[in-house]
Amino acid sequence: RNIMASGVIPQISGIFGPCAGGAVYSPALTDFTLMTEGTSYMFLTGPKVVKTVTGEDVSQEDLGGASVHASKSGVTHFTAETEEEGIAVIRKLLSYLPQNNLEDTPLVKCTDPIDRLEDILNDIVPDSPNKPYDMYEVIGAVVDNGEFLEVQQSYAKNIIIGFARFNGQSVGII
Repeated sequence: RNIMASGVIPQISGIFGPCAGGAVYSPALTDFTLMTEGTSYMFLTGPKVVKTVTGEDVSQEDLGGASVHASKSGVTHFTAETEEEGIAVIRKLLSYLPQNNLEDTPLVKCTDPIDRLEDILNDIVPDSPNKPYDMYEVIGAVVDNGEFLEVQQSYAKNIIIGFARFNGQSVGII
């Protein structure tokens, strides 16, 4: 079903507990995955099998916890402390996406003036191309209401990806 729905509807997996064996394939095929810290795990085989096969003691968290999949494997796109927070993140994500491939993204009323000037942009980017600057400040200054939903925040620290809006229209930022 995941493959048939791919590119047709947004597919989002919320992992709020253990997900092991064949059950891990479906979340890996969805567009976005969210895991809760400390309560959700994804792995093909658990710590006992790893111990039997390799002799290595490994915890569920170290083998397939939210932080491992968020920072090392990149399998999960979002993490949350609680189920409630996770559901709120999924709702926020859905607010940026169309219901299906035949619809446009949701248009949200913009409260920021479209012709606003952000003087801070003159100061954020330094004159020297060798000096670092904070891209989050740049993004926050130009998107509607400074709102940015970052995807894979803990993975590949050298890139920022996520969703925002310009004049109420959803955009992806890389």
